Amino acid sequence: MYIYNVTVNIAADVHDEWLSWMKEQHISDVMDTGCFVDSQILEVLYVEDEGKTYSIQYKFLDMGDMEKYQKEFAPKLQAEHSKKFKDKYAAFRTILKIV
Repeated sequence: MYIYNVTVNIAADVHDEWLSWMKEQHISDVMDTGCFVDSQILEVLYVEDEGKTYSIQYKFLDMGDMEKYQKEFAPKLQAEHSKKFKDKYAAFRTILKIV
């Protein structure tokens, strides 16, 4: 099993709106792709950056699921996030293997 991890630092002035949107809309949209079997959002503690930092994790079963997500769904979903919170966040993505 694998985890697609998206770490996001969000500006304080849009934090509440962003967190609500992530919980109520975006994570559901990602899960609706059928590429992932579980998700969770975690707050990263003790970060010295401005704003707040979160780790959004999506579990998937094989790399084919991730490839499908990246090819068919990620560009649209990431563009929605970028448009809604332009210049208010920094993000990086990693793929982890559960061992």
